[in-house]
Amino acid sequence: MTRECPPPAPGPGAPLSGSVLAEAAVVFAVVLSIHATVWDRYSWCAVALAVQAFYVQYKWDRLLQQGSAVFQFRVSANSGLLPASMVMPLLGLVMKERCQAAGNPFFERFGIVVAATGMAVALFSSVLALGITRPVPTNTCVISGLAGGVIIYIMKHSLSVGEVIEVLEVLLIFVYLNMILLYLLPRSFTPGEALLVLGGISFVLNQLIKRSLTVVESQGDPVDFFLLVVVVGVVLMGIFFSTLFVFMDSGTWASSIFFHIMTCVLGLGVVLPWLHRLIRRNPLIWLFQFLFQTDTRIYLLAYWSLLATLACLVVLYQNAKRSSSESKKHQAPTIARKYFHFIVVATYIPGIIFDRPLLYVAATVCLAVFIFLEYVRYFRIKPLGHTLRSLLSLFLDERDSGPLILTHIYLLLGMSLPIWLVPRPCTQKGSLGGARALVPYAGVLAVGVGDTVASIFGSTMGEIRWPGTKKTFEGTMTSIFAQIISVALILIFDSGVDLNYSYAWILGSISTVSLLEAYTTQIDNLLLPLYLLILLMA
Repeated sequence: MTRECPPPAPGPGAPLSGSVLAEAAVVFAVVLSIHATVWDRYSWCAVALAVQAFYVQYKWDRLLQQGSAVFQFRVSANSGLLPASMVMPLLGLVMKERCQAAGNPFFERFGIVVAATGMAVALFSSVLALGITRPVPTNTCVISGLAGGVIIYIMKHSLSVGEVIEVLEVLLIFVYLNMILLYLLPRSFTPGEALLVLGGISFVLNQLIKRSLTVVESQGDPVDFFLLVVVVGVVLMGIFFSTLFVFMDSGTWASSIFFHIMTCVLGLGVVLPWLHRLIRRNPLIWLFQFLFQTDTRIYLLAYWSLLATLACLVVLYQNAKRSSSESKKHQAPTIARKYFHFIVVATYIPGIIFDRPLLYVAATVCLAVFIFLEYVRYFRIKPLGHTLRSLLSLFLDERDSGPLILTHIYLLLGMSLPIWLVPRPCTQKGSLGGARALVPYAGVLAVGVGDTVASIFGSTMGEIRWPGTKKTFEGTMTSIFAQIISVALILIFDSGVDLNYSYAWILGSISTVSLLEAYTTQIDNLLLPLYLLILLMA
């Protein structure tokens, strides 16, 4: 969101602010809704995790305010530990419940592993905060200890030895990624955002290693392997170059040439052979045949190319306005920033309706391109590094307080995660019915429509403020109304969507996520689609 700057985190000894309590109330409403739907020992673990995360979040906020945290986190928001801690556990719970109902034991167990992994990384973040808080918060330690003990006991008696090892592997990767990336990228994340992003990357990396070691038995879709390899490849590339450029100036022509050569070496010598091992065919030939397999795909690619050109023209036009402006600190207005949301909505809706596998692969390619261009900008790689710095600085906001510009990447992730996380039903013959039919549209509804409309109407027409924030009641109401209209349009144009009279649950889900948008200070482009996805799957 870019409507208003959120209030600062509470100082030492201060009571929790109204916005933090309201955000916590919305998250607890989601947790209790999922608990009522699932109602098993794992959902009780989720409730216990939410309670301890609520208490520990206050300790994180105090550490950030005092500047006592181990790493430098983003300071324009609270810690966000509670909403971030619950994403992976709740996602695993609803995945387990749906696959259990569909009779798919493999993905049912996978959902349990996802939930257990999310709880493990959340508990680690809590232990880290409690370990560096002085004086030691005795009451919070007792609550966290009891919740952690219950979770560990239940998971110990529910997971197989192999699943426990898998959870510990992800936790180990998460710890190392925290130490490396939070050191290299100060002020780029809040503790909650770091938990969510690095926890997801750790899980993806572990899945890729696991599938690479068992490639003989793997019978996966090449599209799924493509996403795993691309995500891990660009992350490892970033760590490699960040470490390398500590010892050399990245802005020289020699360093830039070396960067491009090493990118080709890593891409052609590591990423492509890795993907070839997994899919058992030439990755470039497979990708070419996949992209141009049907006329529909050719038309979609041509249409998306036009939209990408339009987005580039918007960037150039806004920078031309800045050049002609007398103010050197000219920033793009809120409406100009939301042009990109409209363009992304126009990109994703045809892909979801006509060819979701193509959208899956195209979004993966776009993610790789976005991250690569961010490397070029961050390291000042010639010849485009300085140009990208100048062009993108126009669209900075308070969330881009670190060395990286991540908001456009978060927008892409928010729109794509519902497609990547639920690419198909739990059974080959099954289908997503009821509210679950809207799962692929979770990013479009929450970010593309809801967040955009709330921002535009809230900043131009809003007068009644939500308590504790500068966000407006009018913005939230118009956001809910716009998403309801969007659902009606989806029913008209997508014949595959059958809501099966689940309108009340859909309205409640949209309203809950819109309230979360009004109160959260985290990256809403990433958080809101995940919560809407969880509620729609439930």
